Amino acid sequence: MSLYTSLCSGLLFPLHERLKHHDSVAVRKRLEAQERLSSDALDQWRVQRLREFLVNVGERVPHYRDLFQSVGFHPERLSSLADLQALPLSDKATMRAAGERLRAEGAINLSRYNTGGSSGEPLIFYIGKARKSHDVGAKWRVTRWWGVDIGDPEIVVWGSPIELGTQDRVRMVRDTVLRTELLPAFEMSEANLDRFVATIRAKRPTMLFGYPSSLSLIAAHARKKGIRLDAQGIKVVFVTSERLYDEQRATITQVFGARVANGYGARDAGFIAHECPAGGMHVQAEDIIVEIVGPDGAVLPAGQAGEIVVTHTATADFPFIRYRTGDVAVMSDEACSCGRTLPLLKEIQGRTTDFVVAADGTIMHGLALIYTVRDVPGVERFKIIQHSLDHTEVLLVTTPVFNDAGADRIVRDYKARLGASVQVSLTRVDEIPREASGKFRYVVSKVQAGAPHA
Repeated sequence: MSLYTSLCSGLLFPLHERLKHHDSVAVRKRLEAQERLSSDALDQWRVQRLREFLVNVGERVPHYRDLFQSVGFHPERLSSLADLQALPLSDKATMRAAGERLRAEGAINLSRYNTGGSSGEPLIFYIGKARKSHDVGAKWRVTRWWGVDIGDPEIVVWGSPIELGTQDRVRMVRDTVLRTELLPAFEMSEANLDRFVATIRAKRPTMLFGYPSSLSLIAAHARKKGIRLDAQGIKVVFVTSERLYDEQRATITQVFGARVANGYGARDAGFIAHECPAGGMHVQAEDIIVEIVGPDGAVLPAGQAGEIVVTHTATADFPFIRYRTGDVAVMSDEACSCGRTLPLLKEIQGRTTDFVVAADGTIMHGLALIYTVRDVPGVERFKIIQHSLDHTEVLLVTTPVFNDAGADRIVRDYKARLGASVQVSLTRVDEIPREASGKFRYVVSKVQAGAPHA
């Protein structure tokens, strides 16, 4: 670690957080002390933490005070994590219906946020300083897993309106001091890709952070231009907010000459899990309870795919309790070779809308469709939209190499998977827009289906 990085991580950033009245430093130190506890000691902490959280919520949050009473739930009696299952699941619809009654009485200095609304129905919610401190502390903890720290040169490829809309003077000064540079993920034109590659070569960052689609696109562009980026001193590439595909990981690793560290979280549900250098996807379990549920809402055992449900114990000011994320994953019952005792996600399969439904009701991952179009010559970019059981559209950005044979192959393969009667339309476009949040999704299904099973 350089002297400047030590100054940033040991003095300047902690001072910054203290001025914002955040407990991020204390949170990071606590998490680092807990991540190798024995399983029994960790479980004991989690039960105590959950019990105190639910007692707090039951006393201060009108919606949950009434709910606890209506279902006969006594949070002070909670003795295991399984007791949480006595409470109903929540989702965006139930939280929108509860509205301001989810705000804790006496809560102050809350920040208003909203989800990206990729489903067409964004959720407005509030975050207090405890949740902010946890998110920063947890992310800081896993950054240090990879041998880098705050103050090491970093390039962030991001597209959230919150991040890109707050570049005021104070933030610009902070990013300059901490050696962080932001590149807009919305603007992936040929000219901007040239500029991004040039910036990476000029800045020689220690780490990259961003969407896997954006970083793999930059990497592929550099490779196409014959520009090497594997000798720039990049130690690790952190990716998050989208499903990380194997091909993206391989492209990023090869071009940047650095390992990829996958992170999983959401603006509403929090910083949930992160990959360690040994390859384990560790749940940030000291403060977050993750359940995997089936279509009927029942909790599934390790090894079965279902929807991720999150309870975040740092959100007492505006609680997320048994909150359905819309993401599909598989829990593992194995231990990680790194020695950390935090539970593992075996696989994150994507959002429920990343799955498509065949005409006969069969549910399959969008990869079944991605593999075909990705391998067709002349296809540069694509997006698959399942409008209904009877109609699937493929948006295509193509080169002159793309021909009728490639188009026929896509239609033929999709009909074989989705059903012979399904209409498959191909639409040639100049550019494929990202989501409002800046994320890119290869597959979007508007067909309602329960969380799939492996």
